[in-house]
Amino acid sequence: MATSPPIRTNFHPSKKHSDVERLVLFLNAANCLVIILSFPFRWICIYPAYINSKKSRQEGRRLAKERCVENPTCAEIRDVLSVTNLRVGVENKEYSRERSREPQYRGRIRVQMRNDDGSFCNPEFGSREAVLLYVSKKIPQLKSRQVKSGTECYQHSQQNHQSNPGGGGGKKGKGKRR
Repeated sequence: MATSPPIRTNFHPSKKHSDVERLVLFLNAANCLVIILSFPFRWICIYPAYINSKKSRQEGRRLAKERCVENPTCAEIRDVLSVTNLRVGVENKEYSRERSREPQYRGRIRVQMRNDDGSFCNPEFGSREAVLLYVSKKIPQLKSRQVKSGTECYQHSQQNHQSNPGGGGGKKGKGKRR
């Protein structure tokens, strides 16, 4: 399959916020010309590492640890932003500072913050940081996060009730060293 390099355009002040960044042309298996329009270039990017409380500032965290979430995913960020008045796109990209190459750490969210006239799509979000704070505040409220923590509490309480009722304590099957 022959592919042509993407056509990239330089910055121009007359471009609109919904204009596309590049146009990709290639021939598919049936030798038909296929055109793919990528996401607009003035949309902001959000990687999960930006709001991951397990990351350091050098590893890409953008907010204070108290405001971050433990191991967020692209799907969670997408779900939170889909209820706002913002257009959201998901790309299968890898964050450059991410050490792990596993699929669960992949993904980038693109968010349109401004309309073509330059006004904000949602006046509640006046900056990139406002979007990040909103996402980090809403992810712990997702049902997937609440159900997961509930099952962990249930398993923990089950383990406490099933512990050794005889009161003898210690390891079974091994003698004590003296």
